[in-house]
Amino acid sequence: MKNIAIFASGEGTNAENLFNYFNNDKRVKIKLVFTNSDTAAVIEKAERYKKNVQIISKSSLREYTSQIIEFLKAEQIHLIVLAGFLLHIPESLVKAFPNQIINIHPSLLPQYGGKGMYGKHVHEAVINNNEKESGITIHYVNEEYDKGEIILQAKCEVFAYDTPISLSEKIKKLEFEYLPKAIEKMI
Repeated sequence: MKNIAIFASGEGTNAENLFNYFNNDKRVKIKLVFTNSDTAAVIEKAERYKKNVQIISKSSLREYTSQIIEFLKAEQIHLIVLAGFLLHIPESLVKAFPNQIINIHPSLLPQYGGKGMYGKHVHEAVINNNEKESGITIHYVNEEYDKGEIILQAKCEVFAYDTPISLSEKIKKLEFEYLPKAIEKMI
């Protein structure tokens, strides 16, 4: 059994998709959910699925990294999944879990990655630059935003009539389909 911790900052739709996908799976247990917002919708979703939720502020993530690492190791976490987690992961946490932290990004990296490039900001940039395709990238997390080794990419077409909202819906479908597959591949 592989234990997973999900780090999420917002709605928690990818987290909920993973709860459902791995609900009766004997190979994977989603054990913890970390969020940096006490008002994040992911909390309600995690509690509905009886997941342990930890709320951690940006400053606490930096100041108490060693305690967080100890806690994750005590909980025997094998994989950390960043699913819409908007804080930078401290280098010491990355080093404590080498090739065990993955992120899902809503573009075809290396395009439209880096600090500040998330959610609607990515979709607006893709549309404003008249890109013909977009997609998702699932990658290992390293010390730099969106620079880790790519595990998987999936594409979708971008049409002239697409808006950031319609593109977001296409990207969400790709995330729901491919994030569980990437996790299965890793275990």
